[in-house]
Amino acid sequence: MPKIIIPISNGFEEIEAISIIDICRRANIEVIIASVENIKTIGAHNIKIEANCKIEDVKADDFDMIVLPGGLPNAFTLAEDINVQNLLKEFKEKRKKIAAICAAPYALHKADVLNKNFTCYPSFEEKIRLDGYSKEDVVVDENVITSRGPATAMKFALEIVKTLTSKETYENVKNGLLA
Repeated sequence: MPKIIIPISNGFEEIEAISIIDICRRANIEVIIASVENIKTIGAHNIKIEANCKIEDVKADDFDMIVLPGGLPNAFTLAEDINVQNLLKEFKEKRKKIAAICAAPYALHKADVLNKNFTCYPSFEEKIRLDGYSKEDVVVDENVITSRGPATAMKFALEIVKTLTSKETYENVKNGLLA
């Protein structure tokens, strides 16, 4: 069973985080939520999530992919947290999958793990770089998946499912969601 780690902090974008968690679990992907701050984390719109663990307890070898939801100030916190940054670098070194949506590709940029082609929340490309930026909903460049924001969260999560599971599982989940 594939396994992903989702680091979150206060101000995470709830639509993105919940879409990723829900859709991946429908595909029998094990999802672990790791808090950068307190185990009980509050989203950008006051929805609370209780994480499974703290980020400092996460080991890259235990996971197939790291997935960063966006939201503010979450994206900036992930970009500045040494544990998240080190995990991102380790995932890249080990050629593991990395994904980020909305403003979170900024954290990938800070860790120097963002490949040439990417997308992100409009205006955040100016904080990252204009070269390689795309307005596509989801961009896959080798082992890195990026997406634009809340409205593209389901497409993004389905791309994660497509990457980590079989075509049959992907199609079943996609059809079950009427996507």
